[in-house]
Amino acid sequence: MAPKVLISDKLSPAAVQIFKDRGIDVDFQPDVGKDKDKLAEIIGNYDGLAIRSATRATEKIIAAATKLKVIGRAGIGTDNIDKDAASKKGIIVMNTPFGNMITTAEHAIAMMFAVARQIPEASASTHAGKWEKSKFMGVELTGKTLGVIGAGNIGGIVCDRARGLKMKVVAYDPFLGEEKAKKMGVEKVELDALLTRADFITLHVPFTDQTANILSAEAIAKMKPGVRIINCARGGLVDEEALADALKSGHVAGAAFDVFSQEPATQNPLFNLPNVVCTPHLGAATSEAQENVALQVAEQMSDYLLTGAVSNALNMPSVTAEEAIVMGPWLKLSGHLGAFIGQMTDEPIKAINILYDGSVAEMNLSALNCGVVAGIMKKANPDVNMVSAPVIAQERGISISTTNQSKSGVFDGYIKVTVVTDKRERSVAGTVFSDGKPRFIQIKGIQIDAEVGAHMLYTTNEDVPGIIGALGQTMGENGVNIANFTLGRAVAQGEAIALLYVDDQVPAPVIKKLEATGMFTQVKPLMFDVA
Repeated sequence: MAPKVLISDKLSPAAVQIFKDRGIDVDFQPDVGKDKDKLAEIIGNYDGLAIRSATRATEKIIAAATKLKVIGRAGIGTDNIDKDAASKKGIIVMNTPFGNMITTAEHAIAMMFAVARQIPEASASTHAGKWEKSKFMGVELTGKTLGVIGAGNIGGIVCDRARGLKMKVVAYDPFLGEEKAKKMGVEKVELDALLTRADFITLHVPFTDQTANILSAEAIAKMKPGVRIINCARGGLVDEEALADALKSGHVAGAAFDVFSQEPATQNPLFNLPNVVCTPHLGAATSEAQENVALQVAEQMSDYLLTGAVSNALNMPSVTAEEAIVMGPWLKLSGHLGAFIGQMTDEPIKAINILYDGSVAEMNLSALNCGVVAGIMKKANPDVNMVSAPVIAQERGISISTTNQSKSGVFDGYIKVTVVTDKRERSVAGTVFSDGKPRFIQIKGIQIDAEVGAHMLYTTNEDVPGIIGALGQTMGENGVNIANFTLGRAVAQGEAIALLYVDDQVPAPVIKKLEATGMFTQVKPLMFDVA
């Protein structure tokens, strides 16, 4: 029986035809995604669900999807998919991370021109029969400084286009190395420097805990008077109330927004303010981009449903079914090792060195490499997957090297990951025990034996009495339950580490209390996807 796919959003007719040509039974209902009750009622009939942004694949929808094997998102953003619920149910979530980069970058450039020359207001005025030539005095882009927050795929294209416009480009991106920045022809700066120097600021980062309100009231206050702000990335990156106040005061001369904290945006503090250009999330809305992502998602879903091949999956590695049986636990370990390093590293990474020892050295190292790199990059980009992570790393000038060797220790096999920055090298190693559970076995060269938990706390300190007591007492007094507690040290009275597996995320006030004891050189909460 042929697999059955529901297309619940508006997708290119060419994508529908791809499914049909591949022998897939396709049901094209482009408006059903807006009706969550109807979608929940019918979703149990389908093996695949192809969507754009209108459909919300919530936990309720996924619970009703009794046959669903794959959700394909035509585009990069997957905020409208409950990936945890999908993973727990064994449903693969795919996206098309590279299909609309140029389109989104071009929209940001177009918005920058529009706000620089007040084109929408001037157009409306002229259509109204007015001739207010002196009212709409604009500014040139040539010679101005553009601050780019996020110099990845889309941000990198914006940098290139801006340099073509003879703008000076400064970029803030924790994962952008100096060498890569030089090749791009941009100056790498810290965020505060960007805020104080830029005439225009454009955002090209995902929405994460780290980037939420990255342009806060405090950040806006640091900007030079007359700055103009463009956001074609994600809503929630800018404090819209604070920006509205700055626009009214004249500190910010203009803004151009394609995305908003609440969408659809029928009301917003930025609406109806002078020299504010707003568009309804049109970043990827060109015929070329819509066609590209639609065709890609149709091909990817068809490949998986017909052959089991997986590509651009956010919650499953790109390996064959035979490999997955043996490699599954090692793939989880590779991601955990990468996630540990990624969460511990704030400065730009120059190189990632991965050592495979013993039995694991005979496996699909390409897939394991992707797992490590994806784990590292997820801190900066939660939407990264095992296919896109190496490409992003390459674009950012990060070198990746692999070494495999015969069994050299007590473990049948292990993986060691080392990252190199301008300031330091940092390493972590792990193995998989006979029970199939990944373990951390070495951090910074210090031997440990720690189970991987969803929420963990890592500390470093001098090897002196009282550390265990300080940790235990502080955690206990603040209601944080410790599931597992692992200690390690290099030498007596030297550097020591502790890795705690806790039931819930350690609250920020508890972190501050530990730091205030003066006993720790580092206190770092960590999170791992152990689903």
